Amino acid sequence: MVAFVLFATAGVAMLQWSVMIVRAHVTPWEFVAKTFTGGGQYQFLLNLIVVGAVYAVLVFATNRFWIASGLFVVVIGVIAVFERMKVLVRSETIRPTDITLMASGGAGGMGDTVTNMPAGSTDAIVQMSVTVAILLVACITAALFDTRRSLIATPRRFVGRVRRGIAAVLCASLLVAFSADLGTSGSWANSFAAGFGDRAKLWDSIADAQSNGVAVGFLRLARPKVMDEPAGYSEATMRDVAQRYAKQAATINATRGADLADSTVVMILSESFSDPTRVPGVALNDDPMPYIRALKKTTTSGLMLSSGYGGGTANLEFQALTGLSMTNFDASLSSPYQQLVPQMSWAPSFNQIWNAGGAGSEAVHPYNPALYSRSTNYRKFGFGAFYSQDDPLIAKQAKRIDRSHYISDETSYDSVLKLIEDKAGASGADGATADTATVKTSNKTTSESGGRFIQLVTMQNHMGYDNWYNDNQFKASSTTGTPLAADERMHIDTYAKGMNYTDQYTKAFLDKLDALSKPVTVIFYGDHLPSIYKHASADDRNSIPLHETDYFIWSNKAGREAARKAEAAVGEGAAASGVAAADSVAENAYTSPNYLLAQAAAHMDARISPYLAFLTAMHRAVPAMEPPVVNVTQGWTRIPDGTPLYLDANGKQIDVAHASAATKQLLSDYRLIQYDITAGKGYLRGLGFMDVLAASAR
Repeated sequence: MVAFVLFATAGVAMLQWSVMIVRAHVTPWEFVAKTFTGGGQYQFLLNLIVVGAVYAVLVFATNRFWIASGLFVVVIGVIAVFERMKVLVRSETIRPTDITLMASGGAGGMGDTVTNMPAGSTDAIVQMSVTVAILLVACITAALFDTRRSLIATPRRFVGRVRRGIAAVLCASLLVAFSADLGTSGSWANSFAAGFGDRAKLWDSIADAQSNGVAVGFLRLARPKVMDEPAGYSEATMRDVAQRYAKQAATINATRGADLADSTVVMILSESFSDPTRVPGVALNDDPMPYIRALKKTTTSGLMLSSGYGGGTANLEFQALTGLSMTNFDASLSSPYQQLVPQMSWAPSFNQIWNAGGAGSEAVHPYNPALYSRSTNYRKFGFGAFYSQDDPLIAKQAKRIDRSHYISDETSYDSVLKLIEDKAGASGADGATADTATVKTSNKTTSESGGRFIQLVTMQNHMGYDNWYNDNQFKASSTTGTPLAADERMHIDTYAKGMNYTDQYTKAFLDKLDALSKPVTVIFYGDHLPSIYKHASADDRNSIPLHETDYFIWSNKAGREAARKAEAAVGEGAAASGVAAADSVAENAYTSPNYLLAQAAAHMDARISPYLAFLTAMHRAVPAMEPPVVNVTQGWTRIPDGTPLYLDANGKQIDVAHASAATKQLLSDYRLIQYDITAGKGYLRGLGFMDVLAASAR
């Protein structure tokens, strides 16, 4: 028992070692010491029970104590190293969804550590290897002195195996039951953990792991709650909500003359795209994005509040495609693409507008299709085809820049152009491969029947930034008086060059779209900043700037002409909601991904659904929102830790507790709508809430 407790303690300490390098800088021994000095803080003991249960299963299953102990420390050591790597890359701990991703072939939130060993990985591997080696030597030495073949000897071998099997199953069952209820407030597991001083910090997985333990932090995410049921939720309530916004949609549609599905819309999630010159404390010797900077002054554009820093791409993509906000979800729901979408019986997404009224929708991603379960989720969303890195559409023209192993934005854009220009491929039926998910979504299967929706997620500027590019003219420097470390400077220089390539390729792409005779609108946004700004991220006051990316909505000449004709078709009254209104700085200076399609509809002077009417009103009342994120909002000490962030049109915090009655009504309606779609009864499904045509005034 003494050896068991010592090895289990070592396991807890090894896991805590993986998260001790950031934020609060809590060492493993300080975590253990809280039990004796923290006044009711017994999180170490709780983690000891959890880790001990896993250890006990190994012991009972093998009946060889020292072999089980050696296996235990090796497994814990490997987990600790991967945990440290993810913390270095993503500023978050390993989550249960990472395990399911890796099991399905995707690296996901693990940060692609196979191909991108983050700085500090070598030291971590050496340190943990030495620790594991010492513990293994202790196991081997003890085994030599311990002459017993079995830990638990019984006269009847079969009976002994049954008893040990029952003990192992009981330990495993207790662990599963505990993890199933830990994330649910008021449950026995939650109350039991609270008795040990566990206080969940779900807005920040690293802070949670440092304070409450890595093992417990992992288990609390194993069975996340989607949302609490909002007060007053019922079929009658949702019918009232649907009718309210159907009226608003009819009012808006009376002043608009275009249909969304008549134009092609390309929604581009540009991996890690953001303006590095806005980062506090960092200066560059040249402008990496002169074209996009100039373009933003002439079209609908601004800053987008991102819920991620260094990661979280799929969450931004989810919000942009569905209009749902991570702000409304329970904090334990950390990744809808893995935890929610596969289980949804009704998964409405904006591409379905084109499935019903245009040529359908397609998705392009020049990387592993298993990443973030995109193959499954795109099929659930009704995309007609999904073209990934191995599909001929991309593979035949794939280019990489210098030493980067990611497919370039030039290739991604060329793939989209080919889809737009290739009428035969509109339904996704031609040229489909094993990586292409084909779904029949509409009776209209040719491009002549309207525009289409194309979802593009790029990869060129994904993390790594290891001096990839030749002839890199960009040089970063510090404006704080403290020089940048060599690694940080190299990463920023490489990233800036990548931004510059994206800027050039985007110009070439838009120029080609401008030459097309069919109307095309582009929604372009960066998902998050890269986690390379060590100086800036060390200062909590920089939380907001490190979550602001760039976005713009642009239409080609044919699209602009179509918008002008649509506006003219409904008379002078349309000016209030046409392209001019969409370009209003006050209305579009700030946004979040959930609003992007509603903004695009205004930009295009296009008719909308009741749902888009709601998002239009919500954006005017609360221009940007984000859930509690990595850096939370520590700069605003009067906001409780873990509180969502709401910004007005000037980028200033909105205190929703003192918001107007109309704004509170909108926020309440948002929770009702989101609950009904994701965790409720789906009453809105039969009420035409997502139907653009049903809301059109003709």
